[in-house]
Amino acid sequence: MHKVSIIGAGNVGATAVYYIAEKNLADIVMVDVVEGLPQAKAMDYLHASPMRQYSVHISGTNDYKGIADSDVVILCAGIPRKPGMDRMDLMKVNVEIAKKASQAIAEHAPNAIVIVVSNPLDIIAMTVLQESGFALKRVMGMAGVLDATRFRYFIAENLGVWPGDVMAMVLGGHGDSMVPMARYTRVAGIPVDELIDPGTLEALIVRTRTGGGEIVSLLKQGSAFYAPGASVANMVEAIVKDEKRVTPVSAYLRGEYGYQDIFLGVPVLLGKNGIEKIIELDLSPEEKTALDESAAAVKDGVDTLRSFYAPG
Repeated sequence: MHKVSIIGAGNVGATAVYYIAEKNLADIVMVDVVEGLPQAKAMDYLHASPMRQYSVHISGTNDYKGIADSDVVILCAGIPRKPGMDRMDLMKVNVEIAKKASQAIAEHAPNAIVIVVSNPLDIIAMTVLQESGFALKRVMGMAGVLDATRFRYFIAENLGVWPGDVMAMVLGGHGDSMVPMARYTRVAGIPVDELIDPGTLEALIVRTRTGGGEIVSLLKQGSAFYAPGASVANMVEAIVKDEKRVTPVSAYLRGEYGYQDIFLGVPVLLGKNGIEKIIELDLSPEEKTALDESAAAVKDGVDTLRSFYAPG
């Protein structure tokens, strides 16, 4: 049986546990600094197993030693922004959390593949890569899967079709600068622009970019966790089953698409070794310009943080 560890037992981490268990993908360990929280949630999941018919073992701990020998480690730890805290303050706190977690992963789960969920995702992924010393293919961010599934749903909702028939691609950073790729989006093989007029399609693209913020504005406190949790489980399944799935993830680039030294959402081949291949799409001039702007926004965030924080 495979082993998956989730660092951070909040809403996203706990929801990911549920989806992974439902698929019977792996035994699961939840790690959190709050005493009793991961233990209680693990116990609650186990109590549901006779009804939900999953046979994986789920445990909770406050000790990083529990992640030993994990095949996949999912980093969800971090704090939300508090009153009086600006974006840079938030980044510095969450980078420190990620730094400690990365060192623990390197010590206790040196062969694991790491999926970063914590925000700001591109900066946290860079921190994990630097602090763990892992190979590039074993560190990635969960963003493109979530953004693409939102785009898929909005298209399906507009057309009144089954969401599973929609396949979409979203590139770039996770946020307002993301680049939903209409030209690479299909509904049962039919190009989406043959089914939806340009104005409506552009509105769906804008809604995809702001989909997370839409949920935040409704919740008032907190952010989305069901779709992010499902996106994590989707990536875990591709890895532990060695599915060789083509999916967008935040990957470290060394010249691909013309970018260096940043994590950016691009399509990859995802399997047991992690990112087994980065797939470079043929982009139109307009698409490349949009991706350049997204990459610049990501790089600006990384550079800004580095001006305040020196890893080491």
